[in-house]
Amino acid sequence: VSQVPVAEGKSVQQTVELLARRLEALGAEKQGTFGVDCETYHTAGTIGTQGQTGKLMYVMHNSEYPLSCFALFENGPCLVADANFDTLMVKLKGFFQNAKANKIESRGTRYQYCDFLVKLGTVTMGPSARGISVEVEYCPCVIANDCWNLLMEFMQSFMGSHTPGIPSVFGAKHDSMYSPADTMVQYMELFNKIRKQQQVPVAGIR
Repeated sequence: VSQVPVAEGKSVQQTVELLARRLEALGAEKQGTFGVDCETYHTAGTIGTQGQTGKLMYVMHNSEYPLSCFALFENGPCLVADANFDTLMVKLKGFFQNAKANKIESRGTRYQYCDFLVKLGTVTMGPSARGISVEVEYCPCVIANDCWNLLMEFMQSFMGSHTPGIPSVFGAKHDSMYSPADTMVQYMELFNKIRKQQQVPVAGIR
């Protein structure tokens, strides 16, 4: 999962269309849509204590796994629960409070190209588009490091110089099997990066 910068002189939507045209020129076919969303919760009670904010927890959903809900801590464990976990979070509001304005999601089109699955998404916060996400999966292989070079080569064919480096989640896994939670960790990192990018220009306005 990686972020693609917006092409110079183009909007987010135009850049997504440009990438989609490149994929279709390769022979990739549309296979429906996808969505990944993320809500931020902070631990209640610790806010304002000596100016420190509580630990953040991210509750995420992925349309590829409709019956699951993912709860992640930054640099911490990833809990995979069933979809009723959202109801549980409401009951835990004494411990975790929803940072309502912080919901971020990526939605877009799924493409199939031979054994590759590509998801091209527009990342939005509230009503505005904030960035572009690209998720590429090589379906026959579950050991991430075994197919990384192949993934790189394929990504270069339509992402060019914006092909990402090896994800940090791979570094921790070595030869173990790749799981849906690894994908969610990458989306969490991507969303947090996009959130931080949005905060910088505001601070610079005089």
